[in-house]
Amino acid sequence: MGLMSIAKMKTAYDAALDYLYSFVDYSLTRQLRYSPEKFNLDRMRRLAERLGNPQSHYPVIHVAGTKGKGSTSVFVASALQQAGYRVGLYTSPHLHDYVERIQVNRSPMLHEELVEFVEQLKPGLQEIPEITTFEITTAIAFKYFAEKKVDIAVVEVGLGGRLDATNIVDPLMSVITSLSYDHMNILGDTIEKIAAEKGGIIKQGRAVVVAPQGYPQVYGVLEEIAKARQAPLYRVDHLFTYSVIEHDLEKQVFDLQRKTAPEEGLRFHIPLVGFHQVENAVTAYCVLKELANKGFNLEDSIIQKGFQNASWPCRFEVVQHSPLVIVDSAHNADSAKKLSLTVREYLKDKKVVLVFGVSEDKDIKGMFASLLPISDVMIMTKSIHPRALEPAQLGDIAREMGYQSIVTDSLETALDVAFVQEKADAILVTGSIFVAAAAKEIILMKNQDK
Repeated sequence: MGLMSIAKMKTAYDAALDYLYSFVDYSLTRQLRYSPEKFNLDRMRRLAERLGNPQSHYPVIHVAGTKGKGSTSVFVASALQQAGYRVGLYTSPHLHDYVERIQVNRSPMLHEELVEFVEQLKPGLQEIPEITTFEITTAIAFKYFAEKKVDIAVVEVGLGGRLDATNIVDPLMSVITSLSYDHMNILGDTIEKIAAEKGGIIKQGRAVVVAPQGYPQVYGVLEEIAKARQAPLYRVDHLFTYSVIEHDLEKQVFDLQRKTAPEEGLRFHIPLVGFHQVENAVTAYCVLKELANKGFNLEDSIIQKGFQNASWPCRFEVVQHSPLVIVDSAHNADSAKKLSLTVREYLKDKKVVLVFGVSEDKDIKGMFASLLPISDVMIMTKSIHPRALEPAQLGDIAREMGYQSIVTDSLETALDVAFVQEKADAILVTGSIFVAAAAKEIILMKNQDK
């Protein structure tokens, strides 16, 4: 592509994104409240029908959860690809580029492909009032996977489950990862209500795999839904035992045994760290073994290699070694607690500088309760996301909880301040995926300039 055509494509791509964002985008909406008019599947079904229901052209693994759904999806997709299958992967949000959401064999769709799909969809979209950005993107993903003739697609739920745009699929199998309190204004203010919304992806007669849960009452809700829909339910905690053998900042090694045959152990190496990632990998293993029972060629050795090759950025990711900079996308109280445990385990006796920015609808006090005690210096900041909370408000909340912090007006400034802290052994950037992704981009660009 010549310089002129590259420039033209960039303009066309930017215009396609502007068009997509011109529709309702609830991920950018402040103080969203649930209502059936906003969240229903009618628009999505109409759009999919106009495209010939592409989501029914290939088997789908449908993954919901509060935390771990992206990592679990990536482990499943990586093993399937290792086995020689052509694998669609749909996740959200993206880190750096919109097309990251839609991948085949871990390669994002090309900018020109997105432009082409948007142009194809434009006429029909005018006839579906209230259609949303996420619904259009989901339809593009489904159509793209059909055109690319994928053997199977791993589809991550955007929000909730029952009324999520992805829930028009009739999956080969559903997966529910760790559930905790998040988006309570939409999904409900009890863990049982949240579980009921997530459990909405369980389909009649289709198996569902349930990851280890921090709230025991989740199991009862999901088991009830599965029973009503005659869906076989596989609880990871009932099927497997597992333990970490060794770990460092780049990887961890764990052993896995099936409870019915504890003498037959397997060893896995995964590039994602923290015990919660072991749980995600074991959940993915359970999914893959069920797929093997359905005729997929998934030997244990293939799964082991697939897991070893999995990559999922901004999950306790080291982006610089000197000084040590780690970015993580913890975005609710439960994930902040898991992050604090990982920090205590991996960064023992190190002075940690916390750079924190978050969206306004999060349980900030719940997150701070885990993160502030492990931090020696706290720097409050924000991403450019429309729902980002003002750093001064974060500083006020920290002060109420008995912690002094440095308030900065931008992520660039926050990182500059973090780098000049005396004897800072590690800089931890977290609070939201947008802050983690932007920090990674800033640091990589700075290092490139050097």
